[in-house]
Amino acid sequence: MGSCPSVKNILVLDSEGKRVAVKYYSDEWPSVSSKLAFEKSVFVKTQKTSARTEAEVVMFDGYIIVYKFIQDLHFFVTGGDEENELILASVLQGFSDAVGLLLRNNVDKRTALENLDLIFLCLDEVVDGGIVLETDANLIAEKVSGHGLEGAGSFTEQTISQALATAREHFARSLLK
Repeated sequence: MGSCPSVKNILVLDSEGKRVAVKYYSDEWPSVSSKLAFEKSVFVKTQKTSARTEAEVVMFDGYIIVYKFIQDLHFFVTGGDEENELILASVLQGFSDAVGLLLRNNVDKRTALENLDLIFLCLDEVVDGGIVLETDANLIAEKVSGHGLEGAGSFTEQTISQALATAREHFARSLLK
């Protein structure tokens, strides 16, 4: 994969270094314990820094890690030592901004856990099998929320319209019986 940018993992950890959402795209961490050890060591290495306004880059254990903190969440994107930091930073920025859009700028652990499905859908839209697919936060959020498919104005409107459509179907079936 020399010409195609790739990502080893994307991590979202809380302020204590515990998992919120993680996705690994590489077999370099074969067991859960090795993944947890990597996450802990990355957290310990970066917790003293202040990456709140801009993403920071660190070379750690043979990997390039780009990270950013938003409130009590820590976002990390890991690439191999040959990867371009700017591409990794754009992956991080696109992912974290899309999460911010989907969570309506209320990016904290509680809200993230309540909307974990949206965060994992974001991960799937950004990277697939380690290959970077999309870095534009607006497009990612649009695909995850389904705006591009249904054209509804918000999540609430989609839910209401889906409920009304289901109710209409049930009503029509009951009349036909």
